[in-house]
Amino acid sequence: MKREAEAITDRDNALFEAGIKLGALYHQFSGTPVSTESAESLENAIEQSVSLQPWVSAVTAKIDREKVRARANEFGYCELRGEMLDVTVVIRYTTVEARVRVQYDKERDYPLMRIEAVSRLNR
Repeated sequence: MKREAEAITDRDNALFEAGIKLGALYHQFSGTPVSTESAESLENAIEQSVSLQPWVSAVTAKIDREKVRARANEFGYCELRGEMLDVTVVIRYTTVEARVRVQYDKERDYPLMRIEAVSRLNR
């Protein structure tokens, strides 16, 4: 049985791009050495790096200093883990804006990636 392909929409593309951005940043930065003193510069690096990618209109990165402090070794740093990240990315793809986020979900004990909002742009 042959199925008819559906048209790919701007919404589809915006959400695809958003998912790629979250996955890339998560795997690019996980394992990076971080301390409470370097967390701000790492947040800035995440924001600047992700913002260079196509269709990104905004990035906000936060690293949980308490979790960094709790995991710090005798040298005062640890490796960045998903549970420490709270990153929001906004994608604008032609007629659609998508806001997505990776944030630690305490109940699931997992850094969950999710769509927070999708809206049509007025043009």
